Order: sequence, then structure tokens, then C-alpha cells
Amino acid sequence: MIAPENVATFDDLVGVTIVRRYGYVSGIAARPRNRFRATFRSLGMLIGVAAGEYLSDAEQLRREALEAMTARASALGANAVIGASFHVSEGADGSCKVVAFGEAVLIAPEGPAHA
Repeated sequence: MIAPENVATFDDLVGVTIVRRYGYVSGIAARPRNRFRATFRSLGMLIGVAAGEYLSDAEQLRREALEAMTARASALGANAVIGASFHVSEGADGSCKVVAFGEAVLIAPEGPAHA
């Protein structure tokens, strides 16, 4: 699996050399709308208590999309992902989808032994 520190939003990483580029990979996570939870979330927001639950749902979707993306990159032989980005969309039915994408690469530390 790819280490979290080897996933970057930048197109290049400092202190390493990109040995091989595998191409772009993506991961998707989605949740259907849950009317019961949405109703209680809305009521809680009116009295100011449920915002944390909404953020944890969004964070969970982001984490799942990131894990799916890094698993695909790892399966190709990559040990890093550069140019990582996220796209979030909400369906007309209230469902939510997060797509993570970036370029899968093989990196090696810079230095005399790897030059």
C-alpha cells in the first residue's frame, strides 16, 4: 500500500526522483441519501449540534476514495501518487459521490546511489 506521505497534490516531490510514470488512477466512493439521517441532521443543524456528523460523512467518503485510488496505483507497481485531486458531487436525490484522482508513479530517493 502507498504511504500517506507519498500522496501529494503537487506535480513533483522534493528529494525524490520519478523513476517511472504509470498514468492516471482514480478511486470513487458514494453514499445514497439516507432520509432518516438527513432529517435528524437538519433538525440538529437548526439547534446547532449535528454539523460534526456531516463532516465525518464527508471525511469518510474522501478517505474511501483516496484508499481506492492508492490501491489501484499500488496494483500497477507505483509507490506514490502525484497531482492528487478530489471532485465532490451531490446528486439530485441527495446522494454524494467523491472521486479522487492523480498520477501513479514509482519514486526513488535522490542521491549518489540512485543517480
